Amino acid sequence: MALMVTGAAGFIGSNLVKALNARGERDIIAVDNLARADKVANLVDLEIVDFVDKRDLLPRIDAGEFDGRIAAVLHQGACSDTMETDGRYMMQNNYEYSMRLMEWCQARRLPFIYASSASVYGAGKVFSESREHEAPLNVYGYSKFLFDQAVRRRLPAKSAPIAGLRYFNVYGPREAHKGRMASVAFHFYDQYLAAGRVKLFEGSAGYGPGEQVRDFVSVEDVVRVNLFFLDHPQVSGVFNVGTGRAQSFNEVACATINAIRRSRGEKALSLAELRSSGAIEYIAFPPQLVGKYQSYTQADTTALRAAGYKDDFLGVEAGVGRYVDERQRDEHA
Repeated sequence: MALMVTGAAGFIGSNLVKALNARGERDIIAVDNLARADKVANLVDLEIVDFVDKRDLLPRIDAGEFDGRIAAVLHQGACSDTMETDGRYMMQNNYEYSMRLMEWCQARRLPFIYASSASVYGAGKVFSESREHEAPLNVYGYSKFLFDQAVRRRLPAKSAPIAGLRYFNVYGPREAHKGRMASVAFHFYDQYLAAGRVKLFEGSAGYGPGEQVRDFVSVEDVVRVNLFFLDHPQVSGVFNVGTGRAQSFNEVACATINAIRRSRGEKALSLAELRSSGAIEYIAFPPQLVGKYQSYTQADTTALRAAGYKDDFLGVEAGVGRYVDERQRDEHA
C-alpha cells in the first residue's frame, strides 16, 4: 500500500517525503504541479513509486484508479502566496480541491493529514483552535479557514482519521523555489552573503524596528508532527504546529548572520553590534501590507500536547543555525 503526498515537490512536502524515505518508505505517490519546473530539484534525491500531475489527480481518483492502493494521504499541496489576489483560483485550489480529496478519503476510510495555516488567526492575539479567535486577513487565510470549518463539521461522523495542521512560520531546506514567499531566514541568508547586511522592516503596529514577533518553526519539527499523526491514526482534529514561543525578526537575523560568521571562524555579534556595524538595516514598512500583516503570532500548543505529541521544538538560534549549516553544505557539495 502506498502513501500519497500532495505538494510533494514543494517545501514541506519534499521534506516529508525525504523523512518517509529515511524510515524505509519507498512506495510513495507524489502529486504536484510542475508548471514551475525548478521545483523538480526537490524531487531528484527522493524515492517515489509514481508521480501524478495535480490537475490529473481528481479525475484519476474518480475513475477508481487508486482504489485499494493507498494507505493514507498527506495533503501538503496548496497555493501559499498570501498576496495572491485571484480569489476564485485560491478557493478552487485550496478549498474545493481539498474538499474533494477529503471526501474521497472518507469514502474509502483512509487517514487524511492536511496542511492548514496560522493565517486563519489574522491579526488576533490569541492563537488557539477555536472559532472566536479566527479572522483571516486575506483570501489565502480564508481558504484555509473555510476548509478547517468543513473538517470540524465532518469530524463527528468521520469514517477515518482527519488531522489538520496549522503551520506557523516555517523555515528550512528545500524552499528556494518559493521566491519572495520563502522564509525570512532564507532571505536573510541570501542578503548577508550578497551584501554583508540584512534588511528588516521598521517598526509597525506598536512594535519597534525588527521587533515584530512570530512563531518561527523549523520544517524538521513540522515533518515530525506529520509523522506523529501518521503513526497515531486514532487522533483527529485541527492542531497548531508551532514552537509555542514568539521570537522577533531581529532574533532571526542575528541567528542567521552569526551562523554564517561561525562557519567563517568569526565571533558572534550582539544585536547592538550588528546594528552599529550596518549588518542589520531597517527599511520602511510596505504600505500594501498595512492591515494585512501579522506582527505577532505564537502557537497555543495545548491541543497538540493533549493529543500526545511530546517532542521539543527547535528555537530560532538552534533551528536557523542548522538551516544555515545545511545550505552551506549543499552549496559546497
